[in-house]
Amino acid sequence: MNQLLKDLQHKVNQKTKPLGALGRLENLAIQIGMLQNTLNPSLNFPHILIFAADHGLAKSGVSPYPQEVTAQMVLNFVRGGAAINVFAKQNNIALTIVDAGVNFDFDNSLPILHEKIAKGTKNSLEEPAMSLEQCEKAFEKGKELIKQLHEKKCNVVGFGEMGIGNSSAAALLLSHYGKLPIEACVGRGTGLDDEGLKKKSEILYQVQQKHKQTLAKTDNPLEIVATLGGFEMVMMAGAMWQASELNMLVMIDGFIATSALLVAKSIKNNITESCVFCHQSEEQGHQKMLDLLQAKPLLNVGMRLGEGTGVAVAYPLIVSAVNFLNEMASFEQAGVSEKND
Repeated sequence: MNQLLKDLQHKVNQKTKPLGALGRLENLAIQIGMLQNTLNPSLNFPHILIFAADHGLAKSGVSPYPQEVTAQMVLNFVRGGAAINVFAKQNNIALTIVDAGVNFDFDNSLPILHEKIAKGTKNSLEEPAMSLEQCEKAFEKGKELIKQLHEKKCNVVGFGEMGIGNSSAAALLLSHYGKLPIEACVGRGTGLDDEGLKKKSEILYQVQQKHKQTLAKTDNPLEIVATLGGFEMVMMAGAMWQASELNMLVMIDGFIATSALLVAKSIKNNITESCVFCHQSEEQGHQKMLDLLQAKPLLNVGMRLGEGTGVAVAYPLIVSAVNFLNEMASFEQAGVSEKND
């Protein structure tokens, strides 16, 4: 066993509590200590990046909401009116909104990062969602944004997203990486009824058939996501990859963010060592993603909103894990007798 791992386990076991009494907080504390290579980890300048982009596939009827909602929600984030604004403010988490590819011209004076690759992807029912060049550009941009955060001493980052149609792209990626039938991966997204869900499954099956030969003959992760995914997902994947490379703690949200992680993991297999899975989405495919990644989320409270809300709500648990490790007295410090052997 690694010496640091032994030392961290010993430190946890010596706290004034029965062995294992803090449950998963103990595992979390050890994970963060190992990631930061210290017995005294810290959480510095926590940040959530929300990547927004539009999907050409949305025009084919996979969502009950029009594509315009993506831009409208970005403006709501800017005004501070969304759930993620409330939860991030509550927990002192900085929030940055990134236009990765929204089909709208935002005013340059707005407090968002203007990193638009294009005004939404192409309709993957008809052609690849994006070119490989666009995909590579988005991935590199995600990496660049994390480097900028890291230079500001941020060591804990979470990811959110906004994009009408992105649950369809996430389902396609899950089906591909998990080798699952598409109907097992498709969920209600922004609130489809039974008929809408059936139609969505049929459309996504057609997408798969359209690109079947391309997907069968490539093992290039970026070509796969270029065919099926969205600009926000690629940029997130690049950001997750870079955050892991810099030993930052990576906080994973729900269905869409986890699909981006599937892409990042196909490039860097050990990336999950850096990840905390914050919650289990009610979107049916998310549990399958978590199973695929052998991941156990911190929370399951019936959420399926996206935006990074699961990250913001779970963050206090991560703080608790670090704080007990650093601040809770040991048996020796407290003058408390340990359990008899």
